[in-house]
Amino acid sequence: MNDSAHAGTGRLRPLLDALADMAGMNRRMILAGLAATAADLASLGLIGTSAWMITRAAEQPPLTALSLAIVGVRAFATGRGVFRYGERLAGHDVALRAQATTRERLYRALVPGTPPSHRGADLLSRMVDDTDAVQDLLVRCLLPALAALVTGVAAIVIGAFLLPAAALTLLAGLVAAGVLLPAAATAAARRWSARIAPARADLAARVADIVHGAADLAAYGGNAPALAAADEADARLARLERGQSRVNAATAGAGMLIQGLTVVVVTLLAQSSGVDTVATAVLALTALVAFEPVLPLAAAGERMAGILAALTRLRDVRSAPPAVAAPPSPAPPPEPPLTVEVEDLVVRHAPGREPALDGVSLTLTPGRRMALVGPSGAGKSTLLAALMRLVEPESGTIRINGVDIRDLTPEDVRERVTGLTQDPYVFQATLRDNLRLAGPEADDDELAEAVRRARLGEWVARTGWDTELGEDARTVSGGQLQRLALARALLYDPPVLLLDEPAEALDEITADALMADLLDVTHGRTTLLVTHRLLGLDQVDEIVVLENGRVVQRGRHEDLLAQPGYYRDLWRSEALTSRRAR
Repeated sequence: MNDSAHAGTGRLRPLLDALADMAGMNRRMILAGLAATAADLASLGLIGTSAWMITRAAEQPPLTALSLAIVGVRAFATGRGVFRYGERLAGHDVALRAQATTRERLYRALVPGTPPSHRGADLLSRMVDDTDAVQDLLVRCLLPALAALVTGVAAIVIGAFLLPAAALTLLAGLVAAGVLLPAAATAAARRWSARIAPARADLAARVADIVHGAADLAAYGGNAPALAAADEADARLARLERGQSRVNAATAGAGMLIQGLTVVVVTLLAQSSGVDTVATAVLALTALVAFEPVLPLAAAGERMAGILAALTRLRDVRSAPPAVAAPPSPAPPPEPPLTVEVEDLVVRHAPGREPALDGVSLTLTPGRRMALVGPSGAGKSTLLAALMRLVEPESGTIRINGVDIRDLTPEDVRERVTGLTQDPYVFQATLRDNLRLAGPEADDDELAEAVRRARLGEWVARTGWDTELGEDARTVSGGQLQRLALARALLYDPPVLLLDEPAEALDEITADALMADLLDVTHGRTTLLVTHRLLGLDQVDEIVVLENGRVVQRGRHEDLLAQPGYYRDLWRSEALTSRRAR
């Protein structure tokens, strides 16, 4: 019994979370519910009054006997339109606000967070399609259910006043169409909806792979298998959607059948009970219109199954633990100049795996420049990620001016310790806007100076500041992307500048010139540089060599060249490759 209760609560948990997103909109929700109910009651009143007026007019009474009904018809007709407009306005206002709140919370769960276990296209599907479920929850499910309940009760009260037997028949029909049929539709649709959302995400992921990997697929003859896989995913989704469509059609037909049978039985009961013609007409048309807000509940039940599946998928993303935890009571952020101390730092990317960093210690004092050198996979980028509070250390400490960064908010840490990351991103925006990500208030002179320092001036002069850069840097080369990201880091100008392979993807001449410029502009400022290029490192204050997550050498350039090890071997290899004398 307890297990069943817990299972039921678990299934409803995503729904409760979605309702919590609307918690701050109670007033708007009440207005939307009242407007929806008033609109359906006005429809019921309009049909009932019209039926009474038409049949009563056939008896040719004095005009004064119809005057109140005439006024009522006009009032109900006008009110229905006004209330329906108000319901659409208030309902969609609440729904869109709730959808925006859900997306905002989803953003906060993703940026920054644990690297998602979902593919990019799947996350996009959850961001777009699944968040629409929050809107549908209110507009297509909750508001119609409230309006149907109130309208159904009003219709039954009218029927009970005119003919109790007809009221019982109407009650049975409304329960069948408004409760049993939606419940059956929900149960039947749940198995389809739980499979449709992943199938749609799989198709989106395959299409995204084809679009973004078109060049590689064409180069290696992978077009046919990729298209075949996408066609198979599309066919699978189509089969599932056809199955759901059959459920929709069956429930819609069953609802209309229940409506028709109920109206026929109510009419026959009225005629056999000796009720006059006017009352018979009112009962028949009232029964007919009472189903108007009830029949959509079957479709709402089907949609509810999809909504619950979508909300569950959203909750999976939102409930993922963050990469780093914010302290409940953050310490005041330290002010520059900053001293960064790393002591016995151990970082693992996953439990049970070898540590990416194993007992690393270093100190970066104000104005000091330090270079991190080591083979790929040595842990250099992981150390920068730990300094930017993007990964949680297993043990050890990182302190800024003596304050453990775990006692600071991640945002406060990144405002002070940041720079060029390992995988920079170019947004679908202009060159100017991509740069202003790091300096929203920067003027053109400041942008031009950052571009000049990153040795990107000639390209910018040819391309133009307002050129639209493609998504995922498809319109820029690897070297241009790296220098654009470097210009952003220089424009941001944090107290502690981190540079992860700033010369990567550049030709040798440009890379050497860029490194010389960087060493010049970072003179006298706190900088931690990750690089594979050793030329110019004689200008930095200390060089730390990492291998397998451990510090194996440290010292100045001349000291490291004097002792055997990775640094001297790399220097000799570099000198030989570039035909440069030691």
